[in-house]
Amino acid sequence: MGSRPNPEHAARNGRHGGRPPVITDDMLHTVLRRRAAGESVESIQPNLIIPTGKRKGHNPSLASIYRALAEHDKRQAYSEAVEAARAEFGALGTSP
Repeated sequence: MGSRPNPEHAARNGRHGGRPPVITDDMLHTVLRRRAAGESVESIQPNLIIPTGKRKGHNPSLASIYRALAEHDKRQAYSEAVEAARAEFGALGTSP
């Protein structure tokens, strides 16, 4: 009988499962910058080109772009919450 895969062993050897993201960091920064300038995601999408993978040379779907934006917002909120918690914890330690 075969052994079950060990995810920790695979990660230590540089193997991380899952599909590579369609939206690269550069693409995400482009979307964020252009949205900040007032453009809609629908108008930005035709200018984005997937650089690698099976769909190389095609445009990412709107769903992929919105998913990447949601993940970005989630990471931002988490880091802000961590900073707020650290500040509150630090304030507790300095109280008389």
